Formats: sequence, C-alpha cells, structure tokens
Amino acid sequence: MLQEVKKRKEKAAKCYGLESFLQPGCPISVSGPFRDNVRLFLEECGQVEDYSVEGMPIWCTLLVHENRGFTLPLYTIEECVNNSLQPLCDHCKYSGWSHNFVSKKKYHFIIPIDYEWSKPIEEGVLDLQTHILHGLIHSNGFGHLLCINGIEGGSNLICGREVMDLWDRICTSLHSRKISVVDISKKRKMDLRLLYGISYGYTWFGRWDYKFCHGSFGVTKDQYEQALQILSSLRLDFISQDDHTIETMITRYRELSDDELITIRDMFRFMLSLKYRTPQNKTNVDSVSKTRPKSKKKKEKYVGCRKFPSLANRLESRWQVKRLEHVANVVVNILKEKKTGMSRQDLRENARLHVGDTGLIDYVLKSMDNVIVGEYVVRRALNPCTGFLEYSLQDEKSTDRFDSVILSDVYADVEYLYQHVLIDTDSDEVKFGVSTVLDSKNFTKEWPFTDYVDDILRFVCRLEEPLVTTESRRNSVIEFVEVPFYATIGDLKAAVETAMRDTYCVMEKFEVRGFVESDGLDDNELIFGTLESGSEITASGFGVDLLTANNLQYEGGADNWVLKCICGARDDDGERMVACDICDVWQHTRCSGIDDDEAVPPVFMCYRCCDPVAQEKYPAKEIVGKGLMDLMMVPVCKDAQIDMFCY
Repeated sequence: MLQEVKKRKEKAAKCYGLESFLQPGCPISVSGPFRDNVRLFLEECGQVEDYSVEGMPIWCTLLVHENRGFTLPLYTIEECVNNSLQPLCDHCKYSGWSHNFVSKKKYHFIIPIDYEWSKPIEEGVLDLQTHILHGLIHSNGFGHLLCINGIEGGSNLICGREVMDLWDRICTSLHSRKISVVDISKKRKMDLRLLYGISYGYTWFGRWDYKFCHGSFGVTKDQYEQALQILSSLRLDFISQDDHTIETMITRYRELSDDELITIRDMFRFMLSLKYRTPQNKTNVDSVSKTRPKSKKKKEKYVGCRKFPSLANRLESRWQVKRLEHVANVVVNILKEKKTGMSRQDLRENARLHVGDTGLIDYVLKSMDNVIVGEYVVRRALNPCTGFLEYSLQDEKSTDRFDSVILSDVYADVEYLYQHVLIDTDSDEVKFGVSTVLDSKNFTKEWPFTDYVDDILRFVCRLEEPLVTTESRRNSVIEFVEVPFYATIGDLKAAVETAMRDTYCVMEKFEVRGFVESDGLDDNELIFGTLESGSEITASGFGVDLLTANNLQYEGGADNWVLKCICGARDDDGERMVACDICDVWQHTRCSGIDDDEAVPPVFMCYRCCDPVAQEKYPAKEIVGKGLMDLMMVPVCKDAQIDMFCY
C-alpha cells in the first residue's frame, strides 16, 4: 500500500502539509464567492484523475501528515445536476433550505477510509458512510457535512479533530455561506450532543461554531436552550441521594478537583478534562465506578510514555536526531522555568530564542505527548476553558496527586453517570430535557459576507421578490458579486447576470433590467460614488423559469404535500412520517403513536379525520395513529354516522 501511495505521490505534483493546507494564503488567496473560488482551488491544488465516476470528473490533492509522515488523498468530485441521478437535495430540505433554487453543480470533498487510499474511486462512492470525510457544497455556497469518521469511526491514522479542522479550513477559505450537519455522533453509547451540551453548552461541532438550526418534532431554539439549562444545573448532592455508587464517585472526583463541583455540568467538565491528564494503565487499575480493591502489584506509573531518544530515532525526519534531542531539552528547560502549563504558541515563541529553525521547533512539539525527556515527562492536553493545547511537565520521580487515585478509564465513569442520571431517570423534568436535546440534531455554521479593503467592489445582490415568488413558495435569492473598481452600472448588470446564470438552473436566461438603488441611472454611469461597496442591492429583471426548468426549480422538490403534525412541525425535518389516507396531510409516525421499530399501517387515518367517527367515545389523543381497519372495530355511539371506506 505504501509503495502505491508513493507512486501516486510522485505522479501528482501537488502535495501539501495537512495542518498548513488552506491556511490563509497557503496555497491560494481568494476573495470572491464560492462558485469562483472552488474552480481556482481545483486548478491550483487538484490533480485531475485519468478516470471518472458515473461521468463525474475527479481531482486529487495529496496531504502529508507532518507529525506522523503518512500521505492521504483528498478527492474533489464535481457533480452536474443535469446529469445526476439525484439532482435534488434532501439535505437542503432537512436543513430548512428546501426553498433554495437548485444549484447547477455540487462539489463533494471526500477522504476515503484508510485502506482505500491506494484504490481508485468506484461507483456508489457518494452513498458510503465509511469515509473519513464527506462534505458537499452547492455552487451557491450552501453545503452539508455528511460524514466524518476519526479513530473511533474506523480510521487507524487520523483523529476526528484533525479532519474537522481540515473541513473547516476548506469551507472558510473557499467562502462557503452556510454548512449544515446532522449531529448523531456518539462516544461509546453516549450521544455527544447531549454529553457536550450539558458539559459545555454546545455540541462537539460547536468547537467550530456550529449552532442550533432547528429541532425535530417541532423543537425550537428556546426549548433547546431551556432543556440544556435544566440538565446542566442538576445538583450533585441531589442526584447522589439514592445511588451509593454515584455518591462515592462524586466524593472521589471532588477530592481531585481544585474547584468546587456543585452541578452535573461541573462534574462532567472536570471528568472530561481529567481524561486527558491522567496516565492510563488498564491492566493494573480500575475505574472509580467499580469497587474492586487496588492491585497489590506495583503500578507502572508511565505506561504509554515513550523516551524521546527512542522516538527520535524512529521518526523519518530531515533533521538529525541530535538536533531533535536538543530542541526537546530546550522545551523541557522552558517548562521547568515556567512551572505551569504553556500553550503551544507561547512555548514556540520561547523556544525561538534558543533555536533558530522554526520548522524544527514545530516538528518536535508535534511529537511531544507523553514523552520522557531526561527525568521529566512532557504531557500535552486540551485546556477545557481556553480550548487550546497546553504542554506541562511531570517529574518522573515525584508522585502526582492523580497517581494515588484509581483511574483507568474516566469515560467509564462518565458513561455510568450519563446512563443512570440522564437516561434511566424517573424525573419528568429530566426526561423532558433529555428528549428535547436528543431531538435537536440539526446544526449550521454561517460565514458572514466580507468586503475586503482592496480595489474590488463587492455587493450582496438580492432579486426583486416577484421574480422569485410563487403562490406556495417564497425564495429570497441572494448572491455575492464583485466588479473592478472603475466598473459601470452596465458592468454590474453583466456581473449579476453571469452569477445567476452560472449558479441556478432556473436562471439560464435571466436578464437584469436595473437596480432599485440606482433607478434612472444610465448603464455608462460609474458605480463608484453611486453604490457603496459592501452594500446590498436589489436587481429587477426577467427570465426566471419557475414553470419548466426540467423540474429543477427547488432543492426540496415539488411543493405538493402538506405537513401538519400535532408536535407543531410544519416542515420536513428528516424524521419518519406517514400520510393520512383521507386528507393526505403528513405527520410524524412517532407523534401518531407508531413506534420507530413498528411498521406503518397499510391504511392510516390521522386523528383529525378520525374525529367525527370516534371523538364522542374516545379523546383525540387516544385514537392518534390508529389505522382505518382498527377504527372500524372501535365501539362508537350508536347515533354516530360512520362512512365505511373500502380499499
């Protein structure tokens, strides 16, 4: 496999460092909209593959992990919706963007699972959930993170945080507008949107500024935030009253903490931070949640630590081992003087006073985690308060306060609390909070429009409402356009036409008449002094095809169905639904009394249509979800008039 990857690397001239790739200015600098930037990205950073998949062209960019030395492929696949088997986008529909016009192209960014790096892309690649990364961005800048799998998702080489950092840089550097994600990530059996929501007030994706978009089953943002507040403020003294194991666990962790642990949020945050600071020895220690006695065998204090000289000899580095060891000693001396943890940036700046080669410093710092240098152990951990990595020293001869505590797997204790306090609870308030948070899976990140200080004029162009409105749907089309500093009104018209035609299927013949803000001005008038760069303009015109356009008007498809559920939902949220065979109105199966593992009845009547039949005998709540055949057997008042439907 490694030989094949090396051959591909030699064939492809474009190879970049994983952590530096798409940092500002590396390797490209862009300022325009996504539709233009992605083309520049493929031209400058991608190598066209000599094959295609289902008629879609493929570009490959090779990325080298600077610390561990392996090379991974980032594929970009361009999907043209006119030739696509699935031209519409369900992900847009579930994200609340079903009214967006269909973009002409979709760009898929894919890193396959490790063992497929040396293989060509095959058919069906867009449907797999095993990829390390699969992100989709429409040419209008709206997109979706569809799949991410790190170490726990099957990768042997790269962690989820590194993948998310890369994805975030792709979206940011290419000027995406909005990216959605359906957060169903788990750690063991725990839903991370619940665990992290209670611990930090945001999900795991919240580290990259993904925020609540909308909930399933009618959950609103206010309800979501209220649920997090209820759960995070549960007091430890209250939840430990009836469980001796939890009481013991709380006592032990309180002994470890410098800060007072009062609520379950305090407890979870401390436990998650402790996970990164506690040495593990799974053979000789046990978790706090269990009551086994300490092993009489002497505990190996630094299991998993590596001596730096041995590590340096194994690293395939362009620097000599002696130079690597010298930098490692410099780092230890700096930490000894500081006596507290230091961020990577601070440590790097201090090391530069002694070592002139910044690249050498970075290389050594990336390898220093649980590493023994002389009589000290260098540890690297994420500071839960700042969110930055910090380096610290531990004297090999000293006894750390954590060493006296039996801790092998903090997540086992977190999982015990999670299960017994949140899931197996008798509290209606906690049940409401947990259900509300777990029903909130849709999160989005939005990038604001930016007008840079240069010689380009940029505008946010909105189309006049009659152009993009039908009786049943209202679509406010907004596109970013840019023109040269000395452009005219006519040039701006041409730029808007090009942007709209290039992006949307329904606008291939769109023509701009003028702009509301410059009404009455001649096409030869200069923009400068008339319209301010960075402002919003409204274009009027004609040629928006909302009738034919090969059924490619809206990402959500035809607007010929109605969702009206008792939970309050009025739009498709991706949850399972069923349509009433009488009124054709859709509702959630769960809200209709049909369990997720239960088959939908072949004939179904909603409670509204059941009402005239059985309301006198049974409340509406009790007949929700009953199939028509079930209702025929429901005893009703003999005065009730029943129309029998035969199918």
